[in-house]
Amino acid sequence: MIIVGAGPTGLMLAAELRLAGVRPLVLERQPRPRDTPKAGGLGGQILELLRYRGLLERFEAACPGPMPAPRFPFGGVHLDFTRLPDPPMHALPLPQQLLERLLDERAGELDVEIRRGHEVAGVSQDEAAVRVDVRGPDGPYQVSARYLVGCDGARSRIRDWAGIPFPGTTYPEVNRLAQATLPDTVTVLGNGDLDVPGSGTIRAGFTRTDHGLLGIGSSPGARSVSLYTIEDETTEYDDDVPMTLTELQDSIHRVLGAHLPLAGSTRLSRFTFKARQAERYRHGRILLAGDAAHLFPATGVALNAGMLDAVNLAWKLATDLHGTAPAGLLDTYHAERHHAGARTLLHTRAQVALRRGHDPAAEALREVFTELLTDEQPLRRMGALLAGTDIRYPMPGTHPHPLAGTFAPDLTLHTDQGITSIAHLMHPARPVLLNLTARPDLSETARDWQPRVDVHTAKTDDRPADALLIRPDAHIAWAAGLDEPADTAAPALREALTGWFGTP
Repeated sequence: MIIVGAGPTGLMLAAELRLAGVRPLVLERQPRPRDTPKAGGLGGQILELLRYRGLLERFEAACPGPMPAPRFPFGGVHLDFTRLPDPPMHALPLPQQLLERLLDERAGELDVEIRRGHEVAGVSQDEAAVRVDVRGPDGPYQVSARYLVGCDGARSRIRDWAGIPFPGTTYPEVNRLAQATLPDTVTVLGNGDLDVPGSGTIRAGFTRTDHGLLGIGSSPGARSVSLYTIEDETTEYDDDVPMTLTELQDSIHRVLGAHLPLAGSTRLSRFTFKARQAERYRHGRILLAGDAAHLFPATGVALNAGMLDAVNLAWKLATDLHGTAPAGLLDTYHAERHHAGARTLLHTRAQVALRRGHDPAAEALREVFTELLTDEQPLRRMGALLAGTDIRYPMPGTHPHPLAGTFAPDLTLHTDQGITSIAHLMHPARPVLLNLTARPDLSETARDWQPRVDVHTAKTDDRPADALLIRPDAHIAWAAGLDEPADTAAPALREALTGWFGTP
């Protein structure tokens, strides 16, 4: 099993494979982890998944700053969840280079082999294996495996060698993002606006001009601000050449027509926006995940999508490699994650329409959209869309339970051994049958799949179903309706166990 690319997606995939008993080889062309700032944090459903693996506290402890208020940009306006007692979207301010260090440490603890400075020079496959030509520090060599996953980014050579089309749109704009410190000469006013000598007041939030857009996020009394510019530009920048503070200030000056002095920065990054999705995530024994499979024209979603690709794929690959996979299991990776990618493309393309319009009609659209978000239900709906928590994977069968295909809720469970939770049961990344009514027919049916599937009996308040069959990626594969008769529940459970985890 070969993974190409040791970014967040590749490292997450490697760790999940090790939990499933597979020993992958990770090939990374860079000789060492990159320090070039890219993404500024994690957000959305991946945070819940990390909690279900018992890793979230570790990642939170590594954050260099305080947890931000739940406010998120969306196409030139803001989604403000601060007035909700249970915000549907959260973020973890963890710069990508720090995130990769944590994932690299996790991979090391699980004894993952990562070869840095080893560049893939060619790939071929047949019905039995994938062969990879590699240029390493000691010269060229070849390795082979039953499967290869390309986690090698937007310009994926694996995708090109596999002949997988990557249709979509590249927008003629450059985005610059920074976390910067202000000099003492700049005053942060009570409403977050900046009082700048010689330039007057620069408004917090989004300012749109004929030359682009400037976004400022600040707090009264704080000397650190978030800065964001968008300019129409067709320049192709080298991702390995970092942005400078001067480049950011020049961009602010072009957009605003005023100078904003800055004392320093803790994060500087630039990026272009593309809306692209691979036509298929699998071609034979070659698969794609992360930016190699999809690119989104908005910030804050790529890491969430890529790492969730990895979690969805890992257990399916492992089941196949262990020889217990039912027919078609690996194909569900494309079906499910392509569906999720299309959903993410939907809302990020909507953000393009919101932010790029400059005429009165576009201003009216943003005003109406902002007005809608003053109501709780639309605000929650948009939060779930942004977080990816509204994804329901397509499930087999004519009338699957409403919970089937959704992320398992973290129920508090009362067992003979004490109180636990679904999140705790998912730490080992194994399939779980949770019998919430101690029904002997369901436990007896699942016995044939032990030890492949862990069976737990528990009680919970306001149970959503009589039983839940939960996949290693924490999505529900099957659920028994409340008080569903044994003559339908037990056969349906047997069919689900066979369909997802193979013949007993």
